Amino acid sequence: QVQLQESGPGLVKPSQTLSLTCTISGGSITTNYYYWSWIRQPPGKRLEWMGAIARDGSIYYNPSLKSRTLISRDTSKNQFTLQLSSVTPEDTAVYYCARASSCCPDPDHTELNEYDYCGQGTQVTVSS
Repeated sequence: QVQLQESGPGLVKPSQTLSLTCTISGGSITTNYYYWSWIRQPPGKRLEWMGAIARDGSIYYNPSLKSRTLISRDTSKNQFTLQLSSVTPEDTAVYYCARASSCCPDPDHTELNEYDYCGQGTQVTVSS
């Protein structure tokens, strides 16, 4: 059974960089043809796909967030990370890491049931 767990600060100041880590257990980030993804849900809004990293290290980004987003991985720790720079209060959301069998969804029309596995989510608030 694959499990994913998000970790990182719950409060980030405006203009700073939000950094989250997803730790994978029960499976390897480098096996099979999966896309390890970051998605988020701002309060009162739909889920938004942010990006994904594939088994071979290829990275895919939501075009609207690409200039501020960096996704990377540490294969030795079986983790992948999200960095979102220059955050504003509009980046306040529940952030999820997830595994998908294909890529890439319509960033503004993705649903949790499109993902094989998903973390429980972590609330990140951007506020001074």
